[in-house]
This record gives sequence, structure tokens and C-alpha cells, in this order.
Amino acid sequence: MFYWFMKNLVAGPILKTVFRPWVSGLENLPRKGGVILASNHLSFIDSVFLPLVMDRRIFFLAKSDYFTGRGIRGWLSRAFFNGTGMLPIDRSGGKASEASLNTGLAVLARGEVLGIYPEGTRSPDGKMYRGRTGVARMILEGHVPVVPVAMIDTEKVMPIGTKIPRMGRIGIVFGEPLDFSRFEGMEGDRFILRSITDEIMYELNRISGQEYVDVYATSVKERAAPARRAQ
Repeated sequence: MFYWFMKNLVAGPILKTVFRPWVSGLENLPRKGGVILASNHLSFIDSVFLPLVMDRRIFFLAKSDYFTGRGIRGWLSRAFFNGTGMLPIDRSGGKASEASLNTGLAVLARGEVLGIYPEGTRSPDGKMYRGRTGVARMILEGHVPVVPVAMIDTEKVMPIGTKIPRMGRIGIVFGEPLDFSRFEGMEGDRFILRSITDEIMYELNRISGQEYVDVYATSVKERAAPARRAQ
């Protein structure tokens, strides 16, 4: 109810009026059935604007830190993320990664839309980075198609580190669905998972027009951290 209320009566109309998002390829989103939307990730507001332009509800996997705050601020944060379809996951690896996979598969089994950022984190500089293979495993185990989605210029409207969006127009491009059913039953093969992930990233790179860098974004952030602390 909160999701519908905010999207259709409160935040949605305001955001659409102010930022005037343009959309291309929305017809590529299946009208029903489980599907994964694999998107690039430029800004926090990616998870805000993508649901606004869709008729179907979308669920995202979000780090559990967003749900553990205390006091009024923590309560408001939990209410926002729960109300907007965010599902808390533990990113510490091991059994936590398996639990995250199962959370996503449960969404797909219900015939709903699951949003995933294959890069695993926001781009630190507007470039596109190497995808992580968790998305490929979820595609094969969930037996669902994947639709690549490119967010355009969201990093200009709300760069990393800012709390208030700037005025500007953003775009959202839905690519054609990708079918990997030919690899069914091969989710345990890491070479297959890498091949699927790279194909998704290639298509994301094509429709987004971003410069591609074949390293993980997290590695770039880790290398930059000591320099930021030294400043």
C-alpha cells in the first residue's frame, strides 16, 4: 500500500514533473512472469526512478545496513526501504551469499520482477565495470529471462556523496530480453556463469554508451580509499 501510495500519489508525480525522465524500450519488459532487470548503477536514485517508469512492481536486493539504523532516523530508513520494495541481504559472503540468492529466487518464483546491479556497487566515476556472476546464477536457477536496463545521466543529477538531487533530466533504456535457457542446468560451471555475465555487461555497455573497464568497481574504490584518507 505504501509503495502504491508513494509511487502514484506522492513522490512519483512530483519526481516525474521535476526530472521529466525519458524512457526507451519499455515494451521489452514482459507483462507477467518472473524476470530479472540487470541495470548499470550510477547513482542512489537509480532505485528510485526505475520503479517510477514501470507498471509492474520491482524488488531490489539491498545491503542489510540500510535496515539496522536506530532511533527515528533508523525507523524512517527502514520504512522507506521496506515500502519501496528493497529486500535486506547480507553481503559478507559464504552462507550469507547463499541466503541472498534464495531471497532473489523467492521473488522470481512468485512471478515478480527482481532488479539487480551486476557491478555490485555504484560506479565511482561514471564508467562501467566488470559484472559479478551472481546475476548469472540467479538467471539459471530461477529459469527466467533477463532484461538489460541502462540508467542515463543519473550520476549527474545525484553524484555519489550528495544528499539532494540537482536539476536535470535522466533517461532509462530497456534493452531486448536475453534468453540463456541454452545453459540450463549449468549453474555450477564458473566459465558459463562468467560468459553469461559478460554477455549481459556487453549489452549494458552498448545501450548505455559508457566507457567499459574490465576490473571490478569495488577494486577501484579500495585503491582510491587510502588517497581519500590522506587528503
